[in-house]
Amino acid sequence: MERQEILDFSGRWLPAWEGNRPDNLIEFYSDDASYIDPANKEGLAGRDQIFPYFKKLLAANPSWKWAPIEVFPTHLGLVAKWKATIPVGREVITEYGMDIVEIEQGKITRNEVYFDRSNLLESLKRLKSAR
Repeated sequence: MERQEILDFSGRWLPAWEGNRPDNLIEFYSDDASYIDPANKEGLAGRDQIFPYFKKLLAANPSWKWAPIEVFPTHLGLVAKWKATIPVGREVITEYGMDIVEIEQGKITRNEVYFDRSNLLESLKRLKSAR
């Protein structure tokens, strides 16, 4: 993919993580996609495993916001550095991370998400203990 195609793709894909729209988000993924994130280190295989996870994740975070910082084209897709703003109760956590994304025929075939989620987990822990 050319640089502009990658920028256009990421400009549509990152906002799809917002607003609790898992049906929209899953459309970016191929039927046989693989997905890895800090909560799923062993990975999820295929839309049948990924979609239920997206439903749960997006429902729990309907107000988070995602913004690209830098997008780097690769031979197979892109690497995206991003900033996520995540409301947790009265707090707002800001996380920075990166995704490795492989794309074939306009669909994500591999998505690996990397970030340090320790601040997020601490905020969730504080919220739970305050209840």
